[in-house]
Amino acid sequence: MTERERSASKIDLTTPSVARIYDYLLGGKDHFPVDRAAAEQLVRLNEELGADVREVARANRAFLVRAVETAARAGVRQFLDIGTGLPTQDNVHQVAQRVVPDARIVYCDNDPIVLVHARALLADNPGTVIVEGDARDPKAILEAAAAHLDFSRPVAVLLVAVLHFLADDEEVAGIVRTLREPLVLGSHLIVSHTYMEIERSPEKLAESYDIYRRTTSGSMTLRDRAAVRGYFDGLELLEPGVVPVQDWRNDEPFVPPGLELGGLLGAVGRVP
Repeated sequence: MTERERSASKIDLTTPSVARIYDYLLGGKDHFPVDRAAAEQLVRLNEELGADVREVARANRAFLVRAVETAARAGVRQFLDIGTGLPTQDNVHQVAQRVVPDARIVYCDNDPIVLVHARALLADNPGTVIVEGDARDPKAILEAAAAHLDFSRPVAVLLVAVLHFLADDEEVAGIVRTLREPLVLGSHLIVSHTYMEIERSPEKLAESYDIYRRTTSGSMTLRDRAAVRGYFDGLELLEPGVVPVQDWRNDEPFVPPGLELGGLLGAVGRVP
């Protein structure tokens, strides 16, 4: 059995996948009925809370693009994207290689369908690979990435819409510390994370959390700006700091309805 066949054999069509839900929200095609049902539940609940989860997903993707472009223009030639999700438009390698054609990218995910699709997409891109890994084991991720990246040179580590699927605050802080340990001068840390500025219906939030408990991630945890800011302690936090993703270096003044009350925070830090 090939590696692709082994990954495909692990795909669970009965449990919603956060990667496939995200793909659905972005208008992709790599999802199943169980994912679409969960996504539509999230859309409905967020509408009742005054938010638009589809716009949140789009804003997060646009943040990733701007953050990767920023790192590439600052001289970063290597990228480690953890929890990459399903391939869509403007993936990290496409964005980075538009700025730096010889940029090297390592994607990391533990979702079997992500691994299958990404390996097919990246077959003709020698500078880009995907490795299987779980954010809960950052040392293993670094070891796998080291076969493709040179950590004696700057690397951008991306944790985009990933950490909120881990419930334990200390565990998350430890994961970030471990991933930062090998980063040298000029490396970047790119993070986005769910948050909420205004207290909303506890009952509706509980329903949303219940949907995520039934997915492959098993949970969803909101954190505030102070918590996200803590991941960058000791780094040079790039302007404008920790802000809603749609506000991070965005030249487009229009903010779509449904993003005003919450969504995701985004930030980028540089190793000084």
